[in-house]
Amino acid sequence: MRIRRCMRTAAAALLSVGLIGARMALAGDAPGWMHAQLAAPLPPHDDKTAAVVLYAETVLSVQPNGKMKRLDRQAIKILRPDGEARGTVRADFDAQSRITGMRAWCIPAVGRDYEMKEKDAVESAIGVEGGELVSDLRTKTLRIPAATVGSVIGYEVEQEVRPYVMVDEWVFQDTIPVRETNFTLQLPRGWSYKASWLNHVDEPPTETAPGQWHWSLSQLPPVRLESQMPPWRGISSRLLVAIVPPNGQDPGIQSWRDMGAWYLTLTQGRRDASPDIKRKVAELTANTPSLPEKMRALARFVQTDIRYVAIELGIGSFQPHTAADVFNHRYGDCKDKVTLLSTMLKEIGIDSYYVLINTARGSITAATPPNLDFDHAILAVVLPPGLDNATLEARIDAGKAGQILFFDPTDELTAFGELRGPLQANYGMLVTADGGELVKLPQLPVETNGVARTASMVLDENGTLRGTVHEVRSGDQAAAQRYALRTANQDTDRIKPVESVVGASLSTYRILKATIANLRTENRPFEWNYTLEAENYGKAAGDLMLVRPRVLGSFASDLMETKEPRQQPIEFSGPEHDTDVFEITLPSGYALDELPPPVNVDDGFASYQSKSELVGHVLRYTRSFEIKELTVSVAKAEQLKQFFRIIESDERNTAVLKRPQ
Repeated sequence: MRIRRCMRTAAAALLSVGLIGARMALAGDAPGWMHAQLAAPLPPHDDKTAAVVLYAETVLSVQPNGKMKRLDRQAIKILRPDGEARGTVRADFDAQSRITGMRAWCIPAVGRDYEMKEKDAVESAIGVEGGELVSDLRTKTLRIPAATVGSVIGYEVEQEVRPYVMVDEWVFQDTIPVRETNFTLQLPRGWSYKASWLNHVDEPPTETAPGQWHWSLSQLPPVRLESQMPPWRGISSRLLVAIVPPNGQDPGIQSWRDMGAWYLTLTQGRRDASPDIKRKVAELTANTPSLPEKMRALARFVQTDIRYVAIELGIGSFQPHTAADVFNHRYGDCKDKVTLLSTMLKEIGIDSYYVLINTARGSITAATPPNLDFDHAILAVVLPPGLDNATLEARIDAGKAGQILFFDPTDELTAFGELRGPLQANYGMLVTADGGELVKLPQLPVETNGVARTASMVLDENGTLRGTVHEVRSGDQAAAQRYALRTANQDTDRIKPVESVVGASLSTYRILKATIANLRTENRPFEWNYTLEAENYGKAAGDLMLVRPRVLGSFASDLMETKEPRQQPIEFSGPEHDTDVFEITLPSGYALDELPPPVNVDDGFASYQSKSELVGHVLRYTRSFEIKELTVSVAKAEQLKQFFRIIESDERNTAVLKRPQ
């Protein structure tokens, strides 16, 4: 689905991070608006700042026929070598947009100014990604010469855009400091606008002329990029502007309800069942008496028998193909798969709704104004009253819509009733007959995702450890293993997931045997059974031997071990519950002398418990690890750091064995 990419096209030029070759530069003076920036002081920054935006300007002009003209310009000073990537300018366009002008300049630290014109740009198709077969989205790229440390680079891009939805976006905050940025809106007589600010206080504009409004901001701090943070665009400051035509014309998008109503018009007639679809539904459900099993059978068919292939031309980037076409051709993208499954479910009396969502949790929040910043479509299945839904975890009470179950038919490795981590606790637009509604998807219980590992080991007097390990993986942990093994044809490839776990915990080891269960049975946990041997696991020192009770696996993390304080929230991929039970039979001639202390920490967002004990002549280690909240606020960053440090200490602890005198 290309909804988000189309919105980026409407936003015109993007500065790429790639270094793409271009033609020979032309000599030419940089424009006055660039030279005017050289004398002004730089915005506040530190010695690690790659570059700074000296000046940015966007002018959006709306014509009476609804077409928009947009001018984007920017001047940037490069401060460090990693800022040189800003010297590549890319403007995307498609059938609904046209680049009418494109220029770029460089004022080098030493030497003459350089200029690049549109004829120097390289035009190419946007790279095919994730099964996209045909797309009309293209790009023009300019590589600015001499874009090195000390240089000031700039660009201008002019576009004509006829958007499907009259909403525009001004993203004025960047990942580098911004000294000054401006936005000007020009509307025809009788037109108006609705401004929605995100992550920023409301700023009133100046009406500089009839039908013309201007906003100006300065000294904007950068969004610092940190590991496992929400998408930076979701937390950056921006302004969304909904354009409102005069009375008597289509009022445009004013709310999520309007957005959903618009999308619903694109789906009209797309979910009509053909005779072939009706026959297939009857065939798939003939031998499944219960309603949940009938739904699972239809969902599994769409997951596995409909290949993911996207053909997105014009309105096709938003509008699904008909269910009959998807069924006959046996391929489609996410919104096509949703359309077909919705059609098939209707044949057994089950209603369902489209849900548009961004797969990066945090891109859309409860405070986000109406926009099309979505990149995926899933299905909301209406559960009949009284249905036994104990195994259908991914559900919420949606009020008037009733109990609905969220399901992603594009995800081949997640069973019906479940939902992969990034979609959980995420926001999506539910599209019903009443229009759109922004809803929060459920967060599944921690028990639905994790690894339960048990091991029975024997340690000999030489310190060699031998034994068997049994792993039961559920949820995303199971899906990850199935994905890793789906294309493995050689035994050496099949064993790699086990080797990655064992190799991270043991310095020397041998995998003697390994088998799997439920590789292609997605509604059951995935299982590993393997036998291993590790020399020198027990470290002898005179009449003592040191033994680590924690044999395999690690929950510790250096995520929070940074020199500077954390600035952004921490995002976990999904809820998780992992358990370990390791039993090590001690070598003859040794007795237990000392055990590591137990650990019990529960910080609300996560918990960890461990215990080492002697049961007969067996050293038994048990532990539990849970991720209970998917977003941890900055206020709890230090708490999270200490949480991981406690785990790291416990994982390193050793038991002491001693030979009796």
